Amino acid sequence: MAPRPRLLAVSDLHISYEENRQYLDRLRPGTDEDWLIVAGDVAERAADIEHALGLLSRRFAKVIWVPGNHELWTVDDDTLRLRGEARYRHLVDLCRGLGVVTPEDPYPVWRGPGGPVVVAPLFLLYDYTFRPEGTTTTEQALERAYEAGVVCSDEFRLFPDPYPDRASWCRARVAETEHRLTGLDPSAATVLVNHWPLLREPTRVLWYPEFALWCGTELTADWHVRFRAAAVVYGHLHIPRTTTHDGVRFEEVSIGYPREWRRRGHPRGLLRDILPASVPATAEWAG
Repeated sequence: MAPRPRLLAVSDLHISYEENRQYLDRLRPGTDEDWLIVAGDVAERAADIEHALGLLSRRFAKVIWVPGNHELWTVDDDTLRLRGEARYRHLVDLCRGLGVVTPEDPYPVWRGPGGPVVVAPLFLLYDYTFRPEGTTTTEQALERAYEAGVVCSDEFRLFPDPYPDRASWCRARVAETEHRLTGLDPSAATVLVNHWPLLREPTRVLWYPEFALWCGTELTADWHVRFRAAAVVYGHLHIPRTTTHDGVRFEEVSIGYPREWRRRGHPRGLLRDILPASVPATAEWAG
């Protein structure tokens, strides 16, 4: 029997690490009709992002990308010196030149096995509302994180220009995206794709709970239900697994850093089947 087309996903390629860069050659479709979701953190430098997404777009029938925090960093060894929104818009234009779908483009419809579903790439950021227990303000939460020595590099490399801060940029992205999703056909199922998890529960297993501050926003906690998700795809946590929330399958699809995958391997493979699902919706693998 001929293989069926698949909607596949991966995130957190981090090809700035040479060992991870070598994985690019192993990311290949099983059929000429396979789609690939890339849920952020390809690399920090624009040239590396272009190289990876260009390579993948030549292999897969369609590539759908959302930015992670690393793509949005402004780093010293990158010739692209843009910051914040201007950097994001530059990367969107870069992707469009490669034929890669971005959060600014019309949402494509997967009509293969498990479809039809609207695949919605989202760019939502975070607003520090995933706070540690016992803190009630962002200031308190950040103070505790700094005291614990658990501070995301975004604080020094991810600039929110022209917004006053990253939380303001997040709220603007959430409002704009919510408007788009609300305008979908109310009978349409979706696959929601965001680099950061849409709800807080996946962060409960973090070794350092303070890091949850940089992992999402409470504003999207019900989106998987409101917008009829058949699956939610995310990365960022570097804890590849499948969980269910309110009967919806959540797929964390990251490859992660070499020091992480050397320890745990890739028991689910490098590419995750999103549609058709390759595991029961009740399955969980926590790494």
